[in-house]
Amino acid sequence: MTALEDLSADVVADVDATLLFSPSVSTYETFEDDGGEETTVVVAPENTVEAEHYVELPLEFTDVTGRIRFGLEGAVEQDLVGDEDVVACVTTLFDDGMDTVVRVHADEFTRAGVYDLFVNSRAEAAVIRDVFEVAIELGKKGQKGKRVGALFVVGDAGKVMNKSRPLSYNPFEKSHVHVGDPIVNVMLKEFSRLDGAFVISDSGKIVSAYRYLEPSAEGVDIPKGLGARHMAAGAVTRDTNAVAIVLSESDGMVRAFKAGELILEIDPEEY
Repeated sequence: MTALEDLSADVVADVDATLLFSPSVSTYETFEDDGGEETTVVVAPENTVEAEHYVELPLEFTDVTGRIRFGLEGAVEQDLVGDEDVVACVTTLFDDGMDTVVRVHADEFTRAGVYDLFVNSRAEAAVIRDVFEVAIELGKKGQKGKRVGALFVVGDAGKVMNKSRPLSYNPFEKSHVHVGDPIVNVMLKEFSRLDGAFVISDSGKIVSAYRYLEPSAEGVDIPKGLGARHMAAGAVTRDTNAVAIVLSESDGMVRAFKAGELILEIDPEEY
């Protein structure tokens, strides 16, 4: 076991900070009572352990890389971790316990803007989270057993409406319903069978369905294999302060765009 113990020691040696992802109270207290000089940062949906240093985790991020990327970006953004710090990320991969430790150099970890997507967007972070949850659930179940595609444009709704036109009547024209309401989410899933984008305000109000987005796609660079919805998502987020969340009908993936760039990919089947 000596070689394995040496390897484990090397992973956690001389770290400047430790990121604990959704730890139990006992796990957090163990790290706090350890007496080391490194900063302990909790990354979780809620600060149930009353940690002094905390980064809110808006989604599950079942993909470990995405989870660590978000936590690290958030810790750097909040000045809890320095750009040149060495960080030990302690998380769960296989069960309910802490079973995985990843050593990361903050300045070598490519920032994808995942934290910025939720925290520094014009739309409220909770609204973006709620739209993701609708898209993920729709990606899991589809409509009547069949895959569907959908496009949600969130934030800067007035400008988005000016850069789009209706494809049909707007069922939300005189309503005051908000994403996150279970009944409204059922409506969104049902309307997703038809063409066009949903437009959602900064605060989560459903402004419109069935919108054809008209920004020019010239200069928008998206990965090969992605279609018109993704191109429209890239274009509208380049020309407005909105973010766009796309459910792909072809591969079932949920993708998020901001400022014309693909920021995040999620496989609904992993949730």
